[in-house]
Amino acid sequence: MSYPSDIFSRLYAGEESAKLYPKEEIEQPAPEGIEEVLQTNIFNVMLNRRSQRKFEDKPVESWKMDMIFAASDTAPTAGGFQGFEIFYIKNAEVRAKLVEAANKQPYVNAPEVMVFCMNPKRVKLNFPPEIVRKFSVQDATLAAAYAQLAAHALGLSTVWIGMIDEKKVMVALNTDLVPSSILCIGYPKKMLQPKPKRNLLGLIHTIQ
Repeated sequence: MSYPSDIFSRLYAGEESAKLYPKEEIEQPAPEGIEEVLQTNIFNVMLNRRSQRKFEDKPVESWKMDMIFAASDTAPTAGGFQGFEIFYIKNAEVRAKLVEAANKQPYVNAPEVMVFCMNPKRVKLNFPPEIVRKFSVQDATLAAAYAQLAAHALGLSTVWIGMIDEKKVMVALNTDLVPSSILCIGYPKKMLQPKPKRNLLGLIHTIQ
């Protein structure tokens, strides 16, 4: 069995309508367990996701990272312009700089590290710069959130890093794009149980 370079295009198999997906097919065996992942209940993923700061010292399979990237690619964005970029950090020296840029939080040097940056130049909408920048922040944030949920569905854990020195991160990445967050991914040493959340009666404010 072969599977597309963009794994999520398999969801559209057999449809006749033209879509952004599927993309180019590649001839290689489908990874074991992928069908089960594609049938994962999204509500179960959301209800059981927990931030994790202790990871096993082993890399994540490349096909799982591909699915995480694809999940980010499907996130909704302002005007569909995708005003964000993702930096996938494999370089050990850059990782060390990111630890320093993230208030010396050691778990930033996780098995897999993604940095989500804003790219407002991609947002081709006729609005003031501050509004376009806000759109770009939201785009990058949604992309990171989709990646986080996809990682959990794949049996991985993540921790979202928002306490960052933006300038230090930009220097580490050698980019002029402003970072919004760092997402650290790996196999958890121990799968944590979900914490109780707010009561919906106190969270939802209904205006009749």
